[in-house]
Amino acid sequence: MAAYSDLTNDVLEHITSFLAFPDHYRFGAVCKNWRSVSKRRRYPPVPQLPWLVLGEEKETRKRKFYSLSDAKHYSIEIPELHGRYICGSSHGWLFAVDIKINGTLVNPFTQECYELPPFPAFSTKTDVTTLVEKVPSDYKGGPRNFTFEEMRTLIVFKAILSHDPKERSDFTAMIMFGKFRTPAFWRSGDLCWTVVDGPEVSMHDIVYFKGNFYVLSPGNELYVVDFESKPNLIEVGPQVDIEGIPAQRYLIDFNGNLLLIERFCECVEEKVEELLNVTVEFNVMEPNLEENILYEWHHLDDFAVFLGRNSSIYVNSNHFPKCKRNGIYFTHTTDSHSAEKFGCHDLGVFHMTNKTISKFNSDEVFPPLVGSPVWFTPNPW
Repeated sequence: MAAYSDLTNDVLEHITSFLAFPDHYRFGAVCKNWRSVSKRRRYPPVPQLPWLVLGEEKETRKRKFYSLSDAKHYSIEIPELHGRYICGSSHGWLFAVDIKINGTLVNPFTQECYELPPFPAFSTKTDVTTLVEKVPSDYKGGPRNFTFEEMRTLIVFKAILSHDPKERSDFTAMIMFGKFRTPAFWRSGDLCWTVVDGPEVSMHDIVYFKGNFYVLSPGNELYVVDFESKPNLIEVGPQVDIEGIPAQRYLIDFNGNLLLIERFCECVEEKVEELLNVTVEFNVMEPNLEENILYEWHHLDDFAVFLGRNSSIYVNSNHFPKCKRNGIYFTHTTDSHSAEKFGCHDLGVFHMTNKTISKFNSDEVFPPLVGSPVWFTPNPW
């Protein structure tokens, strides 16, 4: 019987077609020949459930990830993410902000990156569209005298991409920044961000759907970004009255349908004078822009969605044995710094069938960290 090291390259390459991303590295560690085959990357990794991007280890500065598919932590050396806060993910790329408020778009596993221009400046009263050379003027102190480390977790609420930069060079990056979570966009080659004019309300979410960016307001007004002449927001659906006040609203391109998902929270007392927001329920709706109504969805069938600071993701649970069908996976997304004290206290999966919430992790999985964990789909090649 031939030794494993004597297997032909054709056979070895066929084996790699069945491997998930982490297994490619284990495969390459077997021997020199297997490592050579692994580096050819003839087949992409088999799909996995989204990972969570966590903080970095203090001693090694390795970035920590949590894989939902195999319930394991991975500590990976990624110099491009050293000391950086992650404010968004999209198409396997991460938006990272360093201590000096410099932004970078990074694919952590190919080490491709784009240096982003300085973020637009804003004040606490009105958004200012002028750019500054290094750090936006009001970041230097602010009304509450935030430190740079605190300020970088507040400047960008969310960041997404129109396309995978590896597949299309004409991609567009869109952020929601400042007090009003104002949209601004950047295209590769631009020298600065372009701020999109719109109402001065704290926007809730943004999504790229069928060739357009859509923005959602607190009152469920839906806007489309108009890039012609002076970029601005055009309302495409009047306000629809709803019951209750959601803590957060999300937009998602769900299998070709534009869905609106509401997240409801309640306050619980952790300690004396310490209140934490805890998620209790989600509502899923589909806006009909022509009839100005919202159709409620009571189930997602065999699908699951992943919500947070990431570009919202959906997967078919039939392809992933450990995935909860008809479930909404969510992460801690507070704007406060409570994660540093209590860890990521508000993450789990909401089951639409019986409207209950369960954990997808043990309590010790996520220690305290700055900012929020972010869902992320590895895109290694």
